[in-house]
Amino acid sequence: MKVIHELVAYFDRRGLLAQAHLTRLLDQGLLAHEAPRTMVEHCGAPGQSYYFRVTGEIEGAVWGTDLYTGDSAVACAAVHAGFVKPGDTVVVRVVVAEPPPRFEGSARNGVSSSDFERYGTAFRFERVGPIA
Repeated sequence: MKVIHELVAYFDRRGLLAQAHLTRLLDQGLLAHEAPRTMVEHCGAPGQSYYFRVTGEIEGAVWGTDLYTGDSAVACAAVHAGFVKPGDTVVVRVVVAEPPPRFEGSARNGVSSSDFERYGTAFRFERVGPIA
């Protein structure tokens, strides 16, 4: 599965990956892993991306708005960002980002995120599509 992720990232970075290709990989169960609790273990270089199957939750610690600290609860941050509803499951692309000097919290979609000063890692979401 790791080789598939690396190939997808390679073609995706070059703009050579069509939505039809992603859909086919997702339908075959070859692309998305279950989302980790947080991104701490996955936040390497900015620009790295992962495809995760996320089931929305509203209970968990989240810091930031649209750009989240690496230790934010992925399932809650995805609800906060509007990518999934609580209890629903979707596949999202999670992109490692350069951390801002400060994370601003907010209340959205039933989840309240908090402010946080500088943190070493950050991530954001990109929509991929629904999963059956």
